[in-house]
Amino acid sequence: MEAAELVDRVVAGERRALARLLTYVEDGTPARLRAAVAGLHGRSGRAALVGVTGSPGVGKSTLSNALVTEWRRRGRTVAVLAIDPTSPFSGGALLGDRVRMQDHVLDDAVYVRSMASRGHLGGLSWAAPQALTVLDAAGFDVVLVETVGVGQAEVEIASLADTTVVALAPGMGDAIQAAKAGILEIADVYCVNKADREGADRTVRELRDMQALGHGEWLAPILKTVAATGDGVAELADAIDRHRDWLSTSGVLDDRRLARARRQVADIALETIRRRVAGLGEGAALDDLARQVAARQLDPYAAADVLLATIDTA
Repeated sequence: MEAAELVDRVVAGERRALARLLTYVEDGTPARLRAAVAGLHGRSGRAALVGVTGSPGVGKSTLSNALVTEWRRRGRTVAVLAIDPTSPFSGGALLGDRVRMQDHVLDDAVYVRSMASRGHLGGLSWAAPQALTVLDAAGFDVVLVETVGVGQAEVEIASLADTTVVALAPGMGDAIQAAKAGILEIADVYCVNKADREGADRTVRELRDMQALGHGEWLAPILKTVAATGDGVAELADAIDRHRDWLSTSGVLDDRRLARARRQVADIALETIRRRVAGLGEGAALDDLARQVAARQLDPYAAADVLLATIDTA
């Protein structure tokens, strides 16, 4: 099926077409991907993009499931993009989040898609930005992105989401230690999950002490939840809504989406160049440049300039 036909079916609400189009996106075939994004980009931009991130073991999947339940209670349609670890055997997603989201399997207003990280750093898949465009254009009210849980370097979600929820749990380590790695700096909302455990209040105090040292225009609220029972999840959803309202009234939402577009355009351009350089990898031109660099007849930067000029004229 051609991408243009899939686009029309996705906009019409056909879930099988949505699944197939997301597969096209994940496979990354340039022609199909370009056609899909061209057809859907103008229809995107209406969904609230919410990211949930945090270290492994804090209960991100259970928290995401509880948030979906709360949003459905409020009458909102929800898409979930769950970035799962990559299977070392098949290269696909391990589908852990689909196992935890069985509560919504029969709900037509909820769509869950697992996507393998495929070794991509930062907690996301390389195909995540394009997948978000597809899910946004499909007409969902909320698109929730749950990162893979790679640890303290998991900050890439902040460049894609309108609102980033950073989840922590008591006993998972010193919050200030986590702040040193930057993961807490990206939070629009803090969520201390598993708050029925000992140490939850201490984690909240540490976060407040950290905020006392300075913050931006938005002071991230700190919520306590027990996602397994649903305690505190309604308050967390309210905090996400308040942040969304603040983004709109302050103009920060437009700034974030401009920065997102700038990064996406640059990433696509760099990926195009990477593919073209890879295509020249077995060619005589690159071999000749490599020999000149190895013989100290040409420096690597000058050789790269020559290679880029070759790409420009290709």
